[in-house]
Amino acid sequence: MKDEAAALDALNARIVSCRECPRLVAYRERVAHKKRAAFRDWEYWGRPLPGFGDPHARLLVVGLAPAAHGGNRTGRMFTGDRSGEWLYRALHRAGFANRSTAVSRNDGLALTDCRITAAVRCAPPANRPTRQEFASCQPYLEREIEILGDRLRVVVALGRVATDAFLRAWRATGHPVPVPRPKFRHGASWTLPPVAFLVSYHPSQRNTQTGLLSRRMFDRVFLRARRILEPRP
Repeated sequence: MKDEAAALDALNARIVSCRECPRLVAYRERVAHKKRAAFRDWEYWGRPLPGFGDPHARLLVVGLAPAAHGGNRTGRMFTGDRSGEWLYRALHRAGFANRSTAVSRNDGLALTDCRITAAVRCAPPANRPTRQEFASCQPYLEREIEILGDRLRVVVALGRVATDAFLRAWRATGHPVPVPRPKFRHGASWTLPPVAFLVSYHPSQRNTQTGLLSRRMFDRVFLRARRILEPRP
């Protein structure tokens, strides 16, 4: 068990020091310098974001990338933005988080049996990483998958783009992917031995404010993950 934690710590250190993508480096640092008026007293993180959560997790949640004034400010995945409000509430309800809110990386939030990661580790302009930026970050996701290893039982991907990114990394680590691939739709599930792969709409403001994604729809995904991990007799 200690080996997994040490390996993830080493990976996180590599991620935080990464300067592989010039466009992302310039953007994340510019945002951290200019800040948003509401957060002018914050010292922005302004670096790539490592994964967060239980190093022995059986559930892996895969997002797209940090928000410019969310994770890029706080230094923790899905922390300090509206998407995080939805995610941590759902994780708390399903028993994976000790609290339902996330405001800073020192707020006492802890995850149990769950780890959160992303396809791209730096905040991208307009939330749109390039193909090359996805490719540059993919080895980090591959390594996370390798470290979690056989303990991993459920993966939840948030959005079509995160779904595609995870499947590329899954295939690259030697795991089979169905051909043709099932069509993306909220609440769909596929078997990717040895894991159950669940997909959800991303809890972005666009999806939640338009009603495309409701709290009930989102909660169901994580309650299903819980049932897979803890089946009733």
